[in-house]
Amino acid sequence: MSKILDKSLCSQCVYRTWAFNRLTSDELQMIEDNKQEIYFYKGEAICYEGQKIEHFLYLRTGLVKLFSTGKNEKEHIISIGKPLDFISLLNIFSNEHHIYTITAIESSVVCFVDLDIIKKLVRQNGDFALEFMEKLSKVSDDVIKTRLNINTRQLRGRIAYILMFFSSHIYGKADFELPISRKEIAQLIDMSTENVIRILSEFRKDGLIDIEGKHIRIKNADKLNRIYELG
Repeated sequence: MSKILDKSLCSQCVYRTWAFNRLTSDELQMIEDNKQEIYFYKGEAICYEGQKIEHFLYLRTGLVKLFSTGKNEKEHIISIGKPLDFISLLNIFSNEHHIYTITAIESSVVCFVDLDIIKKLVRQNGDFALEFMEKLSKVSDDVIKTRLNINTRQLRGRIAYILMFFSSHIYGKADFELPISRKEIAQLIDMSTENVIRILSEFRKDGLIDIEGKHIRIKNADKLNRIYELG
């Protein structure tokens, strides 16, 4: 069950430098007065597809998945959110309701800021508005780039990309626990679960990785990268 945490000081938060450094002290205090920090356990939903958008969300710690559910109730994972990501920027200004569900895939702390406050600051502070729009564009660009990186590759290239993504961009090491299941990997890269299992087994037999359950150790990152680059 999620729980509300004591508020941290926005003035001391890493996000102030990254996104809110254009705000005055009074404006930053406005955000601090209208936010909640909530701890979510692994597997808990942070927001639901179709739910009314009332908050701007950013991820302080943990990992989350953004996914949409099709008519056949099949999940389509859009992206993985990591610490320092704004996980609600894709549609907070273009829709009244969330177009995807966000679920914690590791225990996570999320800051909820009243969306009306963000809109007020955008209207009254042009420098902040410009920087905020730049961040919004970067989030969209990153999602598009990730989808292109996946969709333009063959099956082996897609699996290589996912392994290097978690190794390089999420954990920063070659030895890690996969935070998502084989089924979720399949949903992220648009493959069958059986193909995911088969190619991970091939990579193990080829000496590229060691794998035991969700534990992965990358033994030959250079070759994995070549497989990804060649598609």
